[in-house]
Amino acid sequence: METRQVLVNIVPLCYKKFPGGTHLMRTIMKKSAIVLILISFLISGCVYYNVQLPLGTEFNKTELGTKTGHSKWQSVLWLVAWGDGGTKAAAENGGIKVIRHADTKVFSVLFGFYCEVTTIVYGD
Repeated sequence: METRQVLVNIVPLCYKKFPGGTHLMRTIMKKSAIVLILISFLISGCVYYNVQLPLGTEFNKTELGTKTGHSKWQSVLWLVAWGDGGTKAAAENGGIKVIRHADTKVFSVLFGFYCEVTTIVYGD
């Protein structure tokens, strides 16, 4: 048996040289990989992320109070950031003397290309 005939029998059908076989298979695999990567970014929050989280851990008897204060900081290109996002600034902005509870809200686009973090305090 010739060497060429043995190789043809060993190589799987999808890699045999039929019109566009190998090239078509590689193109489909590349496009599938790109689509899967894009879907995973969208699902995982890498492209867009907007959540609000509590800063405290004690929720047994949480009283929010009558006033609300906000403060935030922003960032662009992972290089430049500005603003005061602290709880003190939020309390001052809301005229709050006693802080009862605090949350943080995070908004991010494209892996943090633009990011905005807001601190929200509740109290009297």
